[in-house]
Amino acid sequence: MRRVSIFGATGSIGQNTIDLIARAPEEYEVVALTGASNIKQLAADAIALKAQVAVTADAALLPDLRDALQGSGVEAAAGAQAITEAASRPADWIMSAIVGAAGLAPGMEALRQGTTLALANKESLVCAGQLLLDTAATHNADILPVDSEHSAIFQALVGEPMDAVERIIITASGGAFRDWPLEDLPNATLAQASSHPNWDMGQRITIDSASMFNKAMEVIETERFFGVNPAMIEVLVHPQSMIHALVGFYDGALMAHVGPPDMRHAIGYALHHPARRHLPVERLDLAAIGSFEFRTPDEVRWPALRIAREVMDRGGLSGAVFNAAKETALDGFIAGHLKFTDMSDIVAATLDRLNAAGGHIDDMMTLDNVLEIDKLARETARAAILKTAR
Repeated sequence: MRRVSIFGATGSIGQNTIDLIARAPEEYEVVALTGASNIKQLAADAIALKAQVAVTADAALLPDLRDALQGSGVEAAAGAQAITEAASRPADWIMSAIVGAAGLAPGMEALRQGTTLALANKESLVCAGQLLLDTAATHNADILPVDSEHSAIFQALVGEPMDAVERIIITASGGAFRDWPLEDLPNATLAQASSHPNWDMGQRITIDSASMFNKAMEVIETERFFGVNPAMIEVLVHPQSMIHALVGFYDGALMAHVGPPDMRHAIGYALHHPARRHLPVERLDLAAIGSFEFRTPDEVRWPALRIAREVMDRGGLSGAVFNAAKETALDGFIAGHLKFTDMSDIVAATLDRLNAAGGHIDDMMTLDNVLEIDKLARETARAAILKTAR
């Protein structure tokens, strides 16, 4: 049996991972499941999968988790340190699907045990990509991408030398506002930004899709994970969300990864790698689809893409600043302190402020330094939000 852990088990990636594992329970021994505030779901899954331990990120909810697990034999724990400790428990395959910078420390801990890390937490690579890759190399661990775009790139590159790659194209749905008049964007409501035309996801990632901050993160992630020149990375708006990425080679060929908009494909590929196994996903009827649409993204509509290019040019710890400012600006929009279009202004202002301050962004990439600049960037972004909200 393979020992598996799922970090971020109650989110959409975690639930899709559980769906696949639950279809063949005889193949897996579940070590740890972690979640945040959805104690009912976390406990139910931990009991059903006979996990060794269930951990909530919210220490105040530990009594609720203990009550929900009473009599099951599943251990309960809570808090950030408990999540990192759960990542140190021996496992053969670990899903990293915690949203945000909070996923970095447990992901690093998982790699130190030389396991396979299925990485859905894009923030880890954006904030500390080289640190993550170096840790994996040091401990003979493997990192498999689970973002649909990066899984698609990874699959298109099987058997291909990287020095034959000329360009990498990642696609974006365009989110809720891809067809809105630009003048209407400042008045976009939280409810409108939280509704995705193609995917059923959590609120934060859905808003990140509307602002294209998720794609900006994925551009940086592509540069970090595959080690390519940023100039080789392109973005296309593809409303159907069926072509997830394309890899172009020096002979002019394009390898496209085509599949239904179902995260179980990327998860399943990582779960069974290097084998391909049957997955319960839709089989596309290309004749019924008829055609695919592509358009060049407008960086006036989606300034996050321009900011991502600046981050890659700047290097250092600017990825950690970008992510922290993005998360903080998103908090501000959800709380009603910012307009939809203010978020990119906050991120740009935070990067400018910390660039001007000097020193911090150029610090050596260590986990402590990444966490320190993350904290500083959040404080800087919150100060900028206060000025904007006045």
